[in-house]
Amino acid sequence: MLDAAGPQAARVLDLWWLTLAICLLVFFGVLLFCGLALWRAPKTQGPAAPDLASLSMAERGPRAAVAVAVAASTGLLFVLIIASFVADRALANMGPPDLKIELTGHRWWWEARYDASDPSKTFATANELHIPVGRTVLLELKADDVIHSFWVPNLAGKKDLIPGRTATLSLRADRAGTYRGQCAEFCGVQHAKMALLVTAMPQDEYDKWAAAQRESAPEPADKQQARGLELFVNGTCAMCHAIQGTPAHGRRAPDLTHLASRRTLAAGTLPNTRGHLAGWILDPQGIKPGVNMPANPMPPEDLDALLAYLEALK
Repeated sequence: MLDAAGPQAARVLDLWWLTLAICLLVFFGVLLFCGLALWRAPKTQGPAAPDLASLSMAERGPRAAVAVAVAASTGLLFVLIIASFVADRALANMGPPDLKIELTGHRWWWEARYDASDPSKTFATANELHIPVGRTVLLELKADDVIHSFWVPNLAGKKDLIPGRTATLSLRADRAGTYRGQCAEFCGVQHAKMALLVTAMPQDEYDKWAAAQRESAPEPADKQQARGLELFVNGTCAMCHAIQGTPAHGRRAPDLTHLASRRTLAAGTLPNTRGHLAGWILDPQGIKPGVNMPANPMPPEDLDALLAYLEALK
């Protein structure tokens, strides 16, 4: 969060540093005057009766100190209010977007649908965002079930996703890299394992990536992969998952058309390797208790065929 890679995050970071400086100034000021009061306190040998007569005397020094402290506190609060207003205005003035992505939060994964003027060029992915460097991206944020919150600290501030409503967030990455995002609103038992990766890349690399994502899944290259596709389509997998170019068109779980090109499984829970993928297929509840995906016990030869097919989905 202290390494801003875009203008929105930089504005938030500047506001955070200003707030921290003012709070530290007030904190140490309070400590200073508390220490001064203790140092100047009269030294007595025991409890003494209060001097009630002195309470009614006009004490110009303390009154002036209190007035100055109140005025200073009010002034610092107005500084924070103005700074917050300026930062908020700057975050809202990003200009027209170059790319629009519909991002939906589910328990507990992210669905990203890249919109295009030509509907045939629209495609979907899961738990990853790819964006071009230096381009303004408009995110349309939705929630499928409960309240979620989108947060990529390097790129922008937090934004809540509320069921039945559509929120928007503009962001821009000014340098290439991969930035971790996280759901920042407690949304259930696997809230901590609802992450996503945002990869910012040069425009030409993004264009190549997007063109590959629009392609249908490749045809099986051998009999084992063909057997894996058959198991996927005729089993329970196709009830929830989609693979473009096959009869599997489920919409209740991540689109797996290009599963092998993703870096993680289960919304950042596991690296996308053959062993982890096998464990996730066989016993997802043992890895991420509470997810909607059921266990899928199967003979080793069937599991090998299914893995061979899924690993070809690049």
